[in-house]
Amino acid sequence: MNYYKICILNSPLGSYTYHYKDKIDTGYKVQIKFNNREVFGVLLEICEKPDFETSEIQEVLDEYYSIKQLELARFISSYYICSLGDALGLSVPFKETSSIDKEVDAIEHKLDLSDKQTKALEFLKKHQTSLLFGDTGSGKTEIYMKYFEDILSEGKRCIFLMPEISLTPQMDDRLKKYFGDDIVMYHSKLTPKNKKIALEKIRSGEAKIIAGPRSALFLPIKDLGLIVVDEEHDDSYKSSSRPRYNARDLSIYMGKLYGVHVVLGSATPSLTSYVKFAHVRLKGGHFSSDRDFVYERSAESLSPMVLSELKNTLEAKKQAIVFIPTRANFKHLICNDCGHSYECAFCSVGLSVHNKSNALKCHYCNFTQAIPQKCSECGGTTLVSSRLGTAEAVKSLSEEFSEAQIEQFDRDAITSNTKLKKALKRFNDKESDILVGTQMLSKGHDYHGVTLAVVLGMDNLLNMPDYRSREKALSSLLQIAGRSGRADKARVLVQSFNEEFFNAYLDSYESFLDEEKTYREGLYPPYKKLARLLFSHKNGAKAREAMEEVLESLRAFGGVEIVGSGKCAIEKIANKYRFEILLRSDKSTDLIKAINGSKNSLCEVDMDPIEFG
Repeated sequence: MNYYKICILNSPLGSYTYHYKDKIDTGYKVQIKFNNREVFGVLLEICEKPDFETSEIQEVLDEYYSIKQLELARFISSYYICSLGDALGLSVPFKETSSIDKEVDAIEHKLDLSDKQTKALEFLKKHQTSLLFGDTGSGKTEIYMKYFEDILSEGKRCIFLMPEISLTPQMDDRLKKYFGDDIVMYHSKLTPKNKKIALEKIRSGEAKIIAGPRSALFLPIKDLGLIVVDEEHDDSYKSSSRPRYNARDLSIYMGKLYGVHVVLGSATPSLTSYVKFAHVRLKGGHFSSDRDFVYERSAESLSPMVLSELKNTLEAKKQAIVFIPTRANFKHLICNDCGHSYECAFCSVGLSVHNKSNALKCHYCNFTQAIPQKCSECGGTTLVSSRLGTAEAVKSLSEEFSEAQIEQFDRDAITSNTKLKKALKRFNDKESDILVGTQMLSKGHDYHGVTLAVVLGMDNLLNMPDYRSREKALSSLLQIAGRSGRADKARVLVQSFNEEFFNAYLDSYESFLDEEKTYREGLYPPYKKLARLLFSHKNGAKAREAMEEVLESLRAFGGVEIVGSGKCAIEKIANKYRFEILLRSDKSTDLIKAINGSKNSLCEVDMDPIEFG
């Protein structure tokens, strides 16, 4: 009889000992019984017979995790402080029955780069991890494609990471037009059938370039030669649930683990990447100087100036995009008589107003209630909405410009890849005139005919309680502005009381990054490491008690500073009360040691946090 250590997939528990008559190799996926449930596990190692009774492995599957996948999972488990089962649950295993790799077909059409692009590519090839800092329209995608071409000619494969919503039809079409069947798009919006087909191509080696969001990093890819992380500054690379990993940072670790080059690309790179890695600067582009920025000192609203600019654009038979940070009709519903604000029954956040469904909705737990006709506190009938949302803007603009086609472009309206394709096609075919949306507008979409970009709510981003608020606000403005002026001269209308700040860096994002370094030094990343410890429980006293227990224990560890502790900014989500501790240190090893020596069962760890609200 043989005895094995098995970790349970997607479980926060540790490893357990099972027995089996035959020899099994490390990394194989097995089916076992655990607490009278049938679950899947991964064989970690062979071990001695224990002095207690063990259960038998029920079945050995024809799927296995490679040595490098196991090593990556161990790193995720130790750095992001989660179980090995949770870390391995991210990866898709290899399959024994996969067909033999196809021979590499020669690419018939060679890409031609400009001298600037060629020099940039040569620079990227000299560094294991490097940053391609290129303005919107400067040709970053062509450089990626040429690099892919070179890697494929060596018989190796590539991973091309994009932010979730940037799985745009344009990028998909562009890559498939050039690389054909060599490229596979893999993401959560694929149907089960298409996902299975894509996975078979990846496992067999038929897929040479695997493109997708952060999950594409964990696919079973042999002969890896290059990882490209496009829009590396984007927050969607960071997972908001356990394990709370950052795909950009894991790409860099994987580059070292697999011995391959990693390229980070962005027009507005994060300060962390700018400071840590060698970069090549690609300036300009065929439309980068065709924009005028105009400011209106105003809180976010569809002001007379905004309406006038939109009217002029429509009369000229041109198109516009309108950016608003808030979904729905309005962000809050408040009684004008007594000041009562409608909050979620299960979260300490205001309910958003959705007129189309006649509902107040919570964007955290999805709690929904009908929009009241009178105040539940005082019986007053003057209920007012505050903070304009996308749906309300579409409604107002449709009433103002009845002849125009105005579309909502956010997560409420764009719920599938098909809807995304259709909305973008209508806009690029000039069937719609104005797109009104949230951050979705800025994520790499290629709008050909936009001559006006209206940007509302920048001051809300700028004033967020977040050490990256300046970086996020400026980056958002530049990304949204970058969607305009691609075929014609454009205007960018920004509602903000901070014109001086934005104007100072519009033409030189690197000047902002160089200045931002001085604010962060000695306090925040990339010069310090941060960790956020979260405690949540239906009983608020238990959550607080767990936090205080960990606080007391942390004080015994040197090299770790307790920045603050207490209630979370949003105290309650999904009926659970929330408390937090923020830690800071020079070294991640000190943080990890202190957290491992102090955490309790209610403590969830967020290493390198990006959310503080």
